[in-house]
Amino acid sequence: MKNLRPFFFALAALLMATAAHAQHENVKATVPFDFVVGDRAYPAGEYTVKTIGQSEITLRIGSTQEAKTGMVNSNRCAQLNPSDTTKLVFHKVAGSYFLYQIWTEGNSEGREFPMSRTEIQISQNREKPELVIVAAIISR
Repeated sequence: MKNLRPFFFALAALLMATAAHAQHENVKATVPFDFVVGDRAYPAGEYTVKTIGQSEITLRIGSTQEAKTGMVNSNRCAQLNPSDTTKLVFHKVAGSYFLYQIWTEGNSEGREFPMSRTEIQISQNREKPELVIVAAIISR
């Protein structure tokens, strides 16, 4: 039994690390404005954002009102303190909105989207983008 102790500790640590890493982004939000993610434009409405597969890199963005869906790759982002709320964060540049980050309540890690070509082009002629936050809820 004494010889099995290190094995059980290693197994417990592995299980905890796997559970901590598997923070899937599954949120629902009503976005009151048209927005862009990657190279795809979406009209205002209610959307779900869900992780595809175990990699957590690819997210599916789908409208709950019409058959408008798309998939986009994201990057991991982090902050010191866990997020107080579940939210979508947008960049507003020259009257256009670009999905920037997704945070879920209680997590200090979120997902961030690379800037699209359109956002880069618009941003080159403007000042820093304004951050716009849309409240969301965690969906299962």
